[in-house]
Amino acid sequence: MSLGMVYSAALHGMEVKFIRVEADLSNGLPMFHMVGYLSSEVKEAGERVRTAIRNSGLEIPVKKTVINLSPGSVRKRGASFDLPIALAILASQNLVRQEALERVLTVGELGLDGSIRDVPGVLPIVWEARKQGYRLCIVPAGNEAEAALVEGVPVLAAGSLAQLLDLLEGNKLPSGKRKTAIQKGKNAETAFVGDFQEVRGQGAVKRAAEIAVAGGHNFLMVGPPGSGKSMIARRIPTILPPLEMEEALEITKIYSVQGMLEKDTPLIRHRPFREVHHTVTKAALIGGGLIPAPGEISLAHKGVLFLDELTEFSRPVLEVLRQPLEEKRIRLTRKQGVYEFPADFMLAAAMNPCPCGYYPDAGRCTCTPASISQYLGKVSQPFLSRIDICMDTPAVEYRNLQGSAGEETSEKIRQRVCLARERQLWRYRAEPWKTNASLPAKKIPEYCALGDKEEAIMEHAFQKMGLTARTYHKVLKVARTIADLDGKDKIQSCHLSEAIGYRLPDTKYWGNLC
Repeated sequence: MSLGMVYSAALHGMEVKFIRVEADLSNGLPMFHMVGYLSSEVKEAGERVRTAIRNSGLEIPVKKTVINLSPGSVRKRGASFDLPIALAILASQNLVRQEALERVLTVGELGLDGSIRDVPGVLPIVWEARKQGYRLCIVPAGNEAEAALVEGVPVLAAGSLAQLLDLLEGNKLPSGKRKTAIQKGKNAETAFVGDFQEVRGQGAVKRAAEIAVAGGHNFLMVGPPGSGKSMIARRIPTILPPLEMEEALEITKIYSVQGMLEKDTPLIRHRPFREVHHTVTKAALIGGGLIPAPGEISLAHKGVLFLDELTEFSRPVLEVLRQPLEEKRIRLTRKQGVYEFPADFMLAAAMNPCPCGYYPDAGRCTCTPASISQYLGKVSQPFLSRIDICMDTPAVEYRNLQGSAGEETSEKIRQRVCLARERQLWRYRAEPWKTNASLPAKKIPEYCALGDKEEAIMEHAFQKMGLTARTYHKVLKVARTIADLDGKDKIQSCHLSEAIGYRLPDTKYWGNLC
């Protein structure tokens, strides 16, 4: 009796579970049997593996073959176990030296011709393999650049089973690949479409967008059709601050799990901007499904999620955003266990003030008070309280459409945003968060202290506007960001007054619904 063993990995949401793949060939009734809590696609691997081995110039003896994927409590899905199963079988026949596979992690799908095909989720798997001390990772050739983003563990990439066996037999370890892959990712530039200079007028709205980006605040624009709400939102990527390497790898891991990376330049170097249609389902937005996977809010991690025509989204879909907006992560509980996905994103949204779009312009609005109330009621007060900045977006006047003199470019705005972010990074250098929007309530008295004059202004606004504890904290965080843009260490009355002004549309549109 002979036994071969190879290590592999399974993805449980974003969590990596390491799997021990064992193959036993013994005398008995010829059969190929696989055990270990397997999905149907893993069970189908038997035919692929045997055919791939034969077409690679090798043969499996006609014996009783048993494959075990342990631990048995972890569900195994996908075709990434094909290659480790094949290597375990070959090791059991001494066609591959078992010592060559010690502390080696392997993933890959096999074609019938013996080719090794790409699989999703390689980056988080290699990342965890480095943490666990594996000495080598074997991956498909198409995933080489992605795997090479992880420093500290050698990566051996092969395009076919025959090529891999030659490399293992010759003990040829990879060298000099990681720096190339990372450098490609750094140099890859994404051309953002549009510039804030193209937005005519709407200076106050552009100012609000700048503040929202500078502090990572959630941003809502309310105004009539054609006032430039969507145009402004789609230019937010042009003023987003650059990503740090740690953030870039964190985002890239999410896209790796979804199989959404480019082969040549896998490292994502720009903050994501995800625009979601109003027909989106809850599962598509927050993640989930039969096999839980990251949703749009996770794909927008460290970037922006844009919801256009906010009131056209079903209310249950909007309500599921409430918890992620506060906790910056999403937890899905299933029979198989708990799946957790990152969701640290900035929400940008746009909506009309009524069904026809022209409320409160009595000369143009044709809606009844009941229809307006019903329309605005689609956005609940708990959801609205999680918006930091709510901005009126009035119709553009004719004189503002002529020429672009005086309009700032996105580059100028981005420079101010980056300076404000640098101030926040320095202020919170000893804290786990990096932006004002993520400042927890218990730390607000320390970082958002007010003077006597500012306290009087805040108390008056709190009572007059009927603010809640959450909206009170939102105002202080926004004021802190305005002070950062102004280069001030302390929040002044002008900063606080401007921040309070960004909650006035709450009273204007939703005050009668409270």
